[in-house]
Amino acid sequence: MSRLQDIEDEKLKAAVIRELERREKRRKRLIALCVILASCCIGYFSVYTYMNRKTQNESAEWAKRKEESKKKEPEKKKEPVIHKTGKTEVPDVLPEYEDLYKINKRLIGWIKIADTDIDYPVMQTVDNEYYLDHDFGQNYDKNGCIFMDKDCDVIDRSTNLIVYGHHMKSGAMFGHLDKYTDESFYQEHQTFQFDTIYEKGTYQVAYAFPAKVLAEDEIAFKYYQFIDANSEDEFNSNMMAMAEMSLYDTGITPVYGDELVTLSTCDRSQGSEGRFVVVGVRIA
Repeated sequence: MSRLQDIEDEKLKAAVIRELERREKRRKRLIALCVILASCCIGYFSVYTYMNRKTQNESAEWAKRKEESKKKEPEKKKEPVIHKTGKTEVPDVLPEYEDLYKINKRLIGWIKIADTDIDYPVMQTVDNEYYLDHDFGQNYDKNGCIFMDKDCDVIDRSTNLIVYGHHMKSGAMFGHLDKYTDESFYQEHQTFQFDTIYEKGTYQVAYAFPAKVLAEDEIAFKYYQFIDANSEDEFNSNMMAMAEMSLYDTGITPVYGDELVTLSTCDRSQGSEGRFVVVGVRIA
């Protein structure tokens, strides 16, 4: 290749110089763009890491306070309750939840599954949007909180309490719920703990299945609409639908009158409307 100084034609030489200058400008712009993109990526992952660490630390603190509260004597005075109920009498808040309840009266329970990161307070408010991006302290947090469907009632007990949580890549919230896609995990973790703030509860896993949020006019079983069964036939029909969807046979078939908890999270492998669901029946 000829060197620039070897070119005798001045016009050609000027054209070559202009082309070299344009290429240099493009190279600098490309480098600048790469630097900006790299900075954005570093910033995003820094915030992502910070938020996850913050969520983990706060969740550990709430769990610690819950355990410490167990050692205290229960208070005799009842606090006013904002949760939906058709009953006039409200049970006492369990001692381990009194301190947390004073901090945020939207606390409705606690969910814990062994050998996962799922060990969180469960919230409930008047809509199903707020705790998608707010933490227990009511600050913005993309991890959100675990929360119960607004239409469920833990006092005038709904047939099925539906509990939602994000499926975070970090494993936060319901990020580990999909471990139940593996039957071997189910075999070793057949029960989970779900307390309301008023009473403790142990649940036996009955069904684990993938699902989707369907169009409103689509005629099909929609697990997220099953809160109260108005008859035994309706209850049995819902159990049959979930059994057909379940990834494996647990041998457990809830009967009319049983108390259920449904845990629901996103499943991006099925698209934006995909969900993964675990249904438990109360045994204690």
